[in-house]
Amino acid sequence: MITHAVGISLAPNSSTESGVAVRELSTNKLIYMDKLFSINDVELFFNNYNNLKNSAICVSLPWDNTMLEGKWRVLSKPYQLIHEYGNFRNKDNWMDRFSTRGFDLLLNLSKEGVDVCRYEVYLSRQKLNLYSNLKEHSSADCKFLQSALKLDYGFEDLPQNMVPAAQLEAIIGTLLAEKKLKSETEKIFDFKGLDVINVI
Repeated sequence: MITHAVGISLAPNSSTESGVAVRELSTNKLIYMDKLFSINDVELFFNNYNNLKNSAICVSLPWDNTMLEGKWRVLSKPYQLIHEYGNFRNKDNWMDRFSTRGFDLLLNLSKEGVDVCRYEVYLSRQKLNLYSNLKEHSSADCKFLQSALKLDYGFEDLPQNMVPAAQLEAIIGTLLAEKKLKSETEKIFDFKGLDVINVI
């Protein structure tokens, strides 16, 4: 029986913090939040987490930041459609939107019978009405997200002071995991053998 929802907001590299949040479904309370950095930290979390088989786990897809330098490439990456035509060489993986960081760890968990899926943070924020028009990860955007989680989704145990963006995005993962258990999500695509889901 699934008793907990776990969300992990995975960063594209070890220098940026990843967030983890665990929500107890019977009480709707956040019982654990933390920051992780390396994939070893993520693996250590799973190794020490007692309710692995009784949890639904959602892990975000990190953006792939390994690309040619240049502001236009960074900005064009989420919007380009050049995969459709095949006229461009994928030099230095600059056309890959998502990073494969940690996918082997998650795939092994899935093979062991753990309920694991992926989510895309920005698409999920839009579907859950948690998206602001403010600069992503700015203090105003984080304040908006924290307030919306408290008011609209009942996370009243969030502190008054600012919670790091990675942990707030991990909480979105717990929401998706819970909605998946209620059959309120759908598969939007497959990434390296795991379903990427979003709210219907």
